[in-house]
Amino acid sequence: MKVCYFIQTHKNPAQIYRLVRTIKTSSPDAQILIGHDFTSSHLDITPLQGLGDVHLLKSKSPSLRGDFSLLQPYLNAVDWLFENESDFDWLIYLSGQDYPTKAPAEIEHFLAQTDYNGFIRYWDIFSKESPWGKGRAWKRYYCQYYRLPDSIRELLRAVYEIVKFSKLQKLIPIQFFLTYGSLVGFPAKSIPFNENFICYGGYQWHTLSKRCVAYLKGFIEARPDLVRYYKKTVVSDESFVQTILVNSQKFKLCNDPKRYFDTHEQPGGHARILTLKDYSILTNEDFHFARKFESEVDSQILDAIDAKILGTTQ
Repeated sequence: MKVCYFIQTHKNPAQIYRLVRTIKTSSPDAQILIGHDFTSSHLDITPLQGLGDVHLLKSKSPSLRGDFSLLQPYLNAVDWLFENESDFDWLIYLSGQDYPTKAPAEIEHFLAQTDYNGFIRYWDIFSKESPWGKGRAWKRYYCQYYRLPDSIRELLRAVYEIVKFSKLQKLIPIQFFLTYGSLVGFPAKSIPFNENFICYGGYQWHTLSKRCVAYLKGFIEARPDLVRYYKKTVVSDESFVQTILVNSQKFKLCNDPKRYFDTHEQPGGHARILTLKDYSILTNEDFHFARKFESEVDSQILDAIDAKILGTTQ
């Protein structure tokens, strides 16, 4: 069995090298794809070439938080895998600030034995399980937005404060979504969701079998209209893949991505930086990966994890 790890990155080459080396130390036959945002920083993979089957996919367009461009590198990686006839059985989607909390060889053994086709967190966006609330979910995925220059975000914020308390909101149902930039939109005229095609939300990072990945690719090619729709929503990376796969009813999906992160009391939904104080929960629970780590903030936690899962220190 072969596992491909797609790592989406934008900074800190040293930490990227470390993540790749840790994976390859435990699983030498694993395939590694690195999708790096070169508008954010440069990445030279020469130090990794001796490991074998490590590939760099260069992104020359910025990946913006809350934008479809944040998901596009993953879809590019999916295309690359099929265009290059990769013999992968599973695709694991990681960020450059993820790190395994179990030995990759152990994770791969688990995937070889499982009856599930994928490990991905999902929920009906209007259900009680959704953390967003109905109003926020509707605003995310039932409206279409246009990105204006970031330089006018504060101006738009002032306009929003005026509009939300006036009768204009009823006459002109303009929507502002200023968390991820200067986004202004309106309720969608045509909505792709209905009782037979529910809008689902979830977490961006996941693990999928080749069957799921092939279905996702085929669906995207057959439904460019859905891609166009999602490109004008907000935070499409937390809905697009879930909506396609869960609605298909073709797969046995585990509603658990096997990931640990902590966004409690964090501004803007950002995951907290994990440190050595988190070692116990990271290594004593049933997680495969955790995020996010900053080696420049605390490299000791990575040393401790390496010692546990690889039996070595770096």
